[in-house]
Amino acid sequence: MNILKSTSLAVLIFSTLNLFGQEKSKMDAFINELMGKMTVEEKIGQLNLVTGGEATTGSVVSSNVENNIKAGKIGGIFSMSSPEKIRKAQELAIKHSRLKIPIIFGMDVIHGYKTVFPIPLGLAATWDMPLIQQTARVAAVEAAADGINWTFSPMVDISRDARWGRISEGSGEDTYLSSRIAREMVIGYQGDDLGKYNTLMACVKHFALYGAAEAGRDYHTTDMSLHRMYNEYLPPYKAALDAGALSVMTSFNDINGVPATANKWLLTDLLRKDWKFDGLVVTDYTAVNELIEHGLGDLQQVSALSLNAGVDMDMVGEGFLTTLKKSLDEGKVSLTEIDRACRYVLEAKYRLGLFDDPFRYCNEGRAKKEIGKAEHLRLAREAAGKSFVLLKNEGQVLPLKKQGTVAVIGPLANTGANMPGTWSVSADLQKTLSLVDGMKAALGNKVKIVSHLGANLTSDAKLQERSTMFGRTIPRDERPAETVIQEALEVSKGADVIVAALGESSEMSGESSSRTDLNIPDSQRKLLEALLKTGKPVVLVLFAGRPLTLTWEDEHVPAILNVWFGGTETGKAVADVLFGDVNPSGKLPATFPRNVGQLPIYYSQKNTGRPLGEGQWFQKFRSNYLDVANDPLYPFGYGLSYSKFDYGKLQLDKDKFTKGEEIRVSVELSNSGNFDGEEVVQLYVRDMVGAVTRPVKELKNFQKVFLKKGEKKKIEFVIKEEDLKFYNQNLEFVSEPGAFKVFVGGNVRDVQEADFELMD
Repeated sequence: MNILKSTSLAVLIFSTLNLFGQEKSKMDAFINELMGKMTVEEKIGQLNLVTGGEATTGSVVSSNVENNIKAGKIGGIFSMSSPEKIRKAQELAIKHSRLKIPIIFGMDVIHGYKTVFPIPLGLAATWDMPLIQQTARVAAVEAAADGINWTFSPMVDISRDARWGRISEGSGEDTYLSSRIAREMVIGYQGDDLGKYNTLMACVKHFALYGAAEAGRDYHTTDMSLHRMYNEYLPPYKAALDAGALSVMTSFNDINGVPATANKWLLTDLLRKDWKFDGLVVTDYTAVNELIEHGLGDLQQVSALSLNAGVDMDMVGEGFLTTLKKSLDEGKVSLTEIDRACRYVLEAKYRLGLFDDPFRYCNEGRAKKEIGKAEHLRLAREAAGKSFVLLKNEGQVLPLKKQGTVAVIGPLANTGANMPGTWSVSADLQKTLSLVDGMKAALGNKVKIVSHLGANLTSDAKLQERSTMFGRTIPRDERPAETVIQEALEVSKGADVIVAALGESSEMSGESSSRTDLNIPDSQRKLLEALLKTGKPVVLVLFAGRPLTLTWEDEHVPAILNVWFGGTETGKAVADVLFGDVNPSGKLPATFPRNVGQLPIYYSQKNTGRPLGEGQWFQKFRSNYLDVANDPLYPFGYGLSYSKFDYGKLQLDKDKFTKGEEIRVSVELSNSGNFDGEEVVQLYVRDMVGAVTRPVKELKNFQKVFLKKGEKKKIEFVIKEEDLKFYNQNLEFVSEPGAFKVFVGGNVRDVQEADFELMD
């Protein structure tokens, strides 16, 4: 799949970025006429994006917003919602500014709006492309009904270091899977016509390489070869743009010595010239001002650098507003650059239909009708259930029977505020059911549920405070830990099974939530040890925004269900899966390490000249560790089911093919278990000989297949030359004749393989 350089016909049909023929001519004529009337100050004003202060996404709140709107000094506002508030702000622009240019309104609609879906890493675990597109469509419908027309999503940053907190906000480690998801999210947000009232303008972020920050520390340096950049990290951004995304957000990090927000190679040479992107480039929150701390100069200097690099809109910092006119007078920026940026802002507003009707998103009746609809909640519950990954089920502890008493114990049991997960800024935390309340709502009187805190989130009170910000509070019990655990054991005495609701709080992952210790916190581990000693069946319901190190839990706990953070309907969805109404089908989009020392870890590694044999541990003078195996605890693509899926013999219709031909790969999949279920059949390829070193495996395709118990189905894939291409040392996108291996299975580790050859 040539993600960086080809655009399929289907993508072109859906693209809302490119306007052709008369439509584009009409837009150009309109904007030319408007810009001909604008003063330099008014043009610069369009480049100013401020915050309404509703949602906390940074450390600064804009001031003097009302007067600046009237003066034509604001092009957009974010973190303001509701038709009433947005209408009032829009009226200031339409009634009081000289040229009556409408304002664009943005919001961090990341994984749902009021109806919250699983965190993006959880959505990626569904491997369900139609479902993912549906969640973005619902998010767009709800947010647009509340007056919003621009979302700062999808986040498509590849991350292979679970210490980085924002791994929760992306799609994991894999280039191909992330690219597929990026496309679906953009289509879901923008639909087939951006001019419709129920669409959002998508914003691809963070451009670029934000997920590769050194040491997994947020905002940190990224230093990467172009070869790795083009082959592994850039494709998801390009896939989102090919799907029609109309805006791009710069990243905070520097890239090979030049911060992204001032990186002309990135924003002009690559994005504009090579990729032909003609949409809007916006900075992240105060990213222009932060160039000062990067060491690039004072506010005037860094503002000029950013504009000249290719930035069109300055988020919150107001460096453009306060310094660009001076820089223009001094010859440090040109009017051409200011006009370029202004035009992209105005084009975005035109494509959203705001010049036709500035109040098209301000319909209070639509807000009441569209937000939180029953069908949206049903989709949220379905998406949550499909995102859960069954990591272990020894002795078939799960599914549970709908009878008797279940004890739900742990700091994540009774906190509705944490269920939506990080970066759910529009969630109504007061209305979100906790795990316990959600389970009760789903199960009714069939099962008696008792619960207890059991342990503090962490024994470190200050760490807990940092981990429960933005209203995501979890109560602390300051009595001795042994006393609290003993109470939990008393509550659990009459239970038939114990559900341990443990793991991270929602704000232990996300922005500025990097961690160096990825174990379940010590206080919770002690609780889990005590619960296991009761001799009762224990199910660990694991809340996490990232891969955690679960080596001890995997050795001792009979059943582990990773539920990430499932959104609005988390509690009900957990009940659905625990009690067998839904058969878990999630597969890991990111590798789970054995310990932090293995990080960064990912499946598509290079082989090295001294590789360790598969399944082996230590061998002197081989690429390995003294103290732990190379293999992860849970591999990429891994996830169990209540069903048992059997793979027949891997078949190829030929073992050689030439350019322009294709190979058909097939395998018979059988459900030999006692439950209907879904399996994600994954296809990987390895290029055995190349001009540059190639990964040991690369995901090239997958199918999510539903089979009734006892059913069999032939699964087919097609491999074409395009699937075998890569960027060589000269950054040419090529295929090379030679030997290849193809692998098919239910995860990257447990596969069958066959050989084929690409001929010249």
